[in-house]
Amino acid sequence: MTVIAGTVTVLICAILTTLILIGVRDRAADYRRQQAGAAALQMVFFVKQGEVPPRLRSPRDVAIQVLDARGRIVAATPDLEGEGRMARFVPGRSSVYAVRELCPPAGFASCMDVLAFRVFDPRGDWIVYAAAPATPWYVNSSLVTVLLSMSVLVTLLACLRTWGTVDRTLVPVDAIRAELTEITAKKSGRRVTVPENRDEVRRLAEAVNATLDRLDAALERQRSFTSDASHDLRSPIAAARAQMEEALMYPDEVDWPQAGRTVLQNLDRLQAIVTDLLELARLDATAWRGDEIVDLGAMVTIELARSERSKQVVPHILDDVTVRGDRLRLVRLFTNLLDNAERHAESRIDVSVWHADGEACLEVLDDGAGITVQDREKVFERFARLQAGRQRDAGGTGLGLPIAREIARAHGGDLTIEDSARGARFVLRVPHEKREEKGEGKR
Repeated sequence: MTVIAGTVTVLICAILTTLILIGVRDRAADYRRQQAGAAALQMVFFVKQGEVPPRLRSPRDVAIQVLDARGRIVAATPDLEGEGRMARFVPGRSSVYAVRELCPPAGFASCMDVLAFRVFDPRGDWIVYAAAPATPWYVNSSLVTVLLSMSVLVTLLACLRTWGTVDRTLVPVDAIRAELTEITAKKSGRRVTVPENRDEVRRLAEAVNATLDRLDAALERQRSFTSDASHDLRSPIAAARAQMEEALMYPDEVDWPQAGRTVLQNLDRLQAIVTDLLELARLDATAWRGDEIVDLGAMVTIELARSERSKQVVPHILDDVTVRGDRLRLVRLFTNLLDNAERHAESRIDVSVWHADGEACLEVLDDGAGITVQDREKVFERFARLQAGRQRDAGGTGLGLPIAREIARAHGGDLTIEDSARGARFVLRVPHEKREEKGEGKR
């Protein structure tokens, strides 16, 4: 920032210095030409009066020569005595005077602005020359020195001011950085200090604290998930171990086929938990990319025809409800919803497919006891199981609905529980993808 500020200041000073030099040079050049012109006009007056003195007087740095009709020098200022004609140009026949810059004119060592005046005389026109030093681009060395000194001073002040301002501005940022380095997983409850000034640094601190809040919430969910997963994995293992230890203690009194079936049931539950955990890990770790167009109505019809259900399933399906996604995962989502509805329904399950407002919708509604409003988000937590669900299916994993929601969100949509007259109404909403129409004759 200091380098940028210094560079900008240098550019501004350079532009201002150039403009000042141009303005001062023009004023100085005009002033010197006015001096030379006034002195020349005085000589014109003397010529008209016929009283031209041989030795002329003029302002400082102004030289004058007077030539008669034959071109002879009849008068000159002391610095041109004994010198030849200073210039050869004369005003045009229709002009009274002319101005040229000569580098240098005769009798001089540097560039001069030379003015030539034509004086009418019946025997022939006289010429009066007046010369003043030409003004250089820098006007004079003193002015350049002053301007350069002022530019350097302004640039140094701007750099120092910028350095101090940025340094003071970054003090709270450095404090935020230091506090962040001290925050670890074991000290995750800490937050960075929010400055009192309502500026960008305050908004940065608030954004950092909001991010830390989300990280703490995610860390707490991870800890809860680990604890719940450990408990659910431990239960079937402990049950199988207890069954086998009891069988080994009294081998002659054990029904070994029944014991084997019990152990297999525990292993099946353990396998189901592991499978669901792997599916959740895949959904969390990888971004979904799918180019397949899936017809939700056809998918639902095929899945309902493929499996037999213990409850009556009534479909309400509209045609041409398509989405872009992964067919196998969408089938997993629908199966999880259907299994959940079958577990809680009394006698009937309604499955509806439609589209509205650019969204494809899939609804699964059962006629069971339903889910209270305060528990509608809890059922989507991993390993969360309501009391009614534990009573109806003690072997469930509590991961079916969380997996379904993760699949929905991976497809750019969401899975929610909405109001219904009776039972639980799960509604999937994902972006509707219109099927591309292929015209005849196109390749």
